[in-house]
Amino acid sequence: MAGPGPTFPLHRLVWANRHRELEAALNSRQHDIEQEDPRGRTPLELAVSLGNLESVRVLLRHNANVGKESCQGWAVLQEAVSTGDPEMVQLVLQYRDYQRATQRLAGIPELLNKLRQAPDFYVEMKWEFTSWVPLVSKMCPSDVYRVWKRGENLRVDTSLLGFEHMTWQRGRRSFIFKGQEAGALVMEVDHDRQLVHTETLGLTLHEPEALLATMRPSEEHVASRLTSPIVSTHLDTRNVAFERNKCGIWGWRSEKMETVSGYEAKVYSATNVELVTRTRTEHLSDQDKSRSKGGKTPFQSFLGMAQQHSSHNGAPVQQAASPTNPTAISPDEYFDPNFSLESRNIGRPIEMSSKVQRFKATLWLSEEHPLSLGDQVMPIIDLMAISNAHFAKLRDFITLRLPPGFPVKIEIPLFHVLNARITFSNLCGCDEPLSSVWVPAPSSAIAASASPFPCEVDPAVFEVPDGYSVLGTERSEPLRDEDDDLLQFAIQQSLLEAGTEAEQVTAYEEQLQLERHVPALGLLPSLSAHGSALPSHASPGRALQESLQMSIEPGSPGSPHGTPPAPPSFEEQLRLALELSSREEEERERRGRQEEEDFQRVLQLSLTEH
Repeated sequence: MAGPGPTFPLHRLVWANRHRELEAALNSRQHDIEQEDPRGRTPLELAVSLGNLESVRVLLRHNANVGKESCQGWAVLQEAVSTGDPEMVQLVLQYRDYQRATQRLAGIPELLNKLRQAPDFYVEMKWEFTSWVPLVSKMCPSDVYRVWKRGENLRVDTSLLGFEHMTWQRGRRSFIFKGQEAGALVMEVDHDRQLVHTETLGLTLHEPEALLATMRPSEEHVASRLTSPIVSTHLDTRNVAFERNKCGIWGWRSEKMETVSGYEAKVYSATNVELVTRTRTEHLSDQDKSRSKGGKTPFQSFLGMAQQHSSHNGAPVQQAASPTNPTAISPDEYFDPNFSLESRNIGRPIEMSSKVQRFKATLWLSEEHPLSLGDQVMPIIDLMAISNAHFAKLRDFITLRLPPGFPVKIEIPLFHVLNARITFSNLCGCDEPLSSVWVPAPSSAIAASASPFPCEVDPAVFEVPDGYSVLGTERSEPLRDEDDDLLQFAIQQSLLEAGTEAEQVTAYEEQLQLERHVPALGLLPSLSAHGSALPSHASPGRALQESLQMSIEPGSPGSPHGTPPAPPSFEEQLRLALELSSREEEERERRGRQEEEDFQRVLQLSLTEH
């Protein structure tokens, strides 16, 4: 009688890279392709870590989950990049985008079903990026997502499309989802080029090979990943706590209330919100590492790429080791749950820096707001979060157990100096009327109330405008990647290069702002000595750079023999300015804590006197 088969059969085939036997085992459909081994890895994660490309290809063809994160919080794609294998990265990236697309399409029927049962509405979600660093907020973009919902039809308009070639990409796009008997029709409307890309849900899911072929990344995209650090940024909300904000001073303090978009809202602070940023570089060449470290700007450091400590697979390399198994772990050791590997691990030895910063998030919650977070707003956020990192962070935050009320405004951290402030406004066109939305004339006590519901949405907003060309599922451009590391570089580039017209500011305005943060540096020459401010068309980034690069006046105090000292480099001056900004922020928080402690002492004294 045969004994029981080996434990983790798929994993063991992956370990030996016996990909033909792996194919046969998966075809038998007798094994769980997502089973985790004693070290927490699925067969796909193990194959990627070991660099076994043939096994990876087989597992992906059988739809192994590319979106799963390891116990250490690394995605399969990030582990693929760490191998340094271009073919591995291309393959995993292609299937990741394919699975994202199919998830989005597969989730649409449930989304439309939820929306069908909810009241119709129109709402605007304004995204603003803010920062305590001087001028950063001026350079960072904002966007308004405009949302129409009627029956099982949904339309979302946006103007901030993403970023390519290190510049912000803007345009006018509409994403329209229309429920149909056979599934759903999905349309992406490019208003600038008057083009419409359509996808029929049922057709797309039945033609996976055609959809997969459109997801193949370019060689340039793969190369850019292999020559850039792996960056992971996430919010840790495990220990989050909510408390009401207070207002008033000394003997009179009350719970803070503010009016947001016409609704009275209670203001809460979410404490113990940690922003964790980790950066890996083991896949980079010495030249890439040198460029990453030596060429790193102060903004990149402040945006979470500053190295604080490194960790490695610390055991010495043994003679029988391989590049992906540097400590020569045997399969018996690896698959034995009782065997401790201590600091030994498979995969290329990790070179990692990390940064953890604690933040406060702020919420404005209104118990009067008529929108339902769960029924009307969450389905939209779930849909957008599939391909948008910002919405994913918002979803992770608002799915916490929040205090009662609708979050009419939320401010959450995205990076170490960058917050996102999301505000819901213009519900059903009550603030700024729209021709496509109206509230019926009051015919009952309900309709005559202050609530904007019932709300009627013009069905024409879900139709293709006249004169637009309608194309099939073939996309004329690749799906844009929303990974946080690319966003960080785009922000840094926006700060140092020309801005848009909306970001124009004179050198005088910049000087006033910078002098509040660098009063002791003497970096900025006075306008009286150099004439008028820069032209009004000068961008903030360029004006900042030119202002800081100006040399100190000849003969000024501290300049011996009347000769001007060599001015510090722009990067050094900017680093000092940011450090002073950080210290000022810390001092402001310290003063706030001191004032709170003083208030508590005074309050206790007043209570004891009475």
